[in-house]
Amino acid sequence: MQPIESFLDSRECVLKVSHRHWFDILAHFLAVITLMGTLFLSFIMLPAFFPGLMTSEYGAFFLFIENTIVLLTWLYIFLIWIDVWFDTWIITDDRIINIEQQGLFSREVSEIKLARIQDVSVDVRGFFQTFLNYGDVRIQSAGEEEHFLFRSVPDPYGVKNIIMGHSRTYGNRDEEQ
Repeated sequence: MQPIESFLDSRECVLKVSHRHWFDILAHFLAVITLMGTLFLSFIMLPAFFPGLMTSEYGAFFLFIENTIVLLTWLYIFLIWIDVWFDTWIITDDRIINIEQQGLFSREVSEIKLARIQDVSVDVRGFFQTFLNYGDVRIQSAGEEEHFLFRSVPDPYGVKNIIMGHSRTYGNRDEEQ
């Protein structure tokens, strides 16, 4: 990934850089952990129930299938991590930069000027999001890009306050000029 400085102008000041909350990646990994647990149990239980399986001509095929599943699982873990960690939101004193990783070799970068922001809303749902203080922040604008969505960011109310505070400051500067 490119350094954050490559997305900024020389006169911009970074207010906040945010990634998705750690619990979001843990929730994605829950399915993978369940699959790995089932696979681990199959390594232990299948040879116990079918002792001839590992010594017959099917033993090599069984090991091949198990190793293929392990390899695909690690690949899936890597893709989840890439997608979650490289989604980045940069809030500066002039604009918001949204960097969305879409797959392994695709990234979409969009931005919105603070002067164009019309509304910022926060969506915190459920016990875990409330308890761990993370949620979605939706930014509505007057431009082509109808809205920005910060998914599962830590401290969504703080992010909203930073954006709205600097958006008002930016609006006041425009009114004075």
